Amino acid sequence: MTPTSTLEDPRVVSALARMFRHAEQDEATSRRVRAAWPQGSAPLDPQEQADAKAEVYMPISAQGGRLLYNLIRATRPATVVEFGTSFGISTLHLAAAVRDNGTGRVISTELSAAKVAAARRTFAETGLDDLVTVLEGDARDTLAALAGSADFVLLDGWKDLCLPVLRLLEPRLAPGTLVVADDVDLEDLAPYLDYVRDARNGYQSVTFPVEDGMEISCRL
Repeated sequence: MTPTSTLEDPRVVSALARMFRHAEQDEATSRRVRAAWPQGSAPLDPQEQADAKAEVYMPISAQGGRLLYNLIRATRPATVVEFGTSFGISTLHLAAAVRDNGTGRVISTELSAAKVAAARRTFAETGLDDLVTVLEGDARDTLAALAGSADFVLLDGWKDLCLPVLRLLEPRLAPGTLVVADDVDLEDLAPYLDYVRDARNGYQSVTFPVEDGMEISCRL
């Protein structure tokens, strides 16, 4: 009998199709958000950004999701840590891989209360809610209390916070741990990329050409 992936579960297929469909409408929503914010205003803090974009999906791509699934299947991490749940597209791929591995858990973080509620409903609908814990609040606070190791890390929240979140998690990263950051083309991710691409900081890093690019870094 040919093994099947949880990604082929009709509940997961339906949820992902629905969310990717909504995500296609995001650009119009993003334009409205930008237009509504007065020019010359002070930069938004993370909570203000989360509130302003509470309806915006900001997803990984379908190919990016499959890449994450494959990485989790191959590395079999006990604890997957995700910075930036949004509506849960990437989280579903992570949790599907954990389910198919037969071991592990996903700890995800999200600032927007509305997105947390929506993501939790989706995880319940797909039967993956027993594998996922969503920590609501600033990841720099919620992940500070993380117990144990972080065995695989996905950084896909606000790009200017990816480096601070990584530095927070570093004491929990064993040699060989993979850290993945999405959207390498975005300017705000530059400090993070400079850090992980410098071997003196303890990483071997490579850019994977999927959509806007994923940076895959191995802790040395």
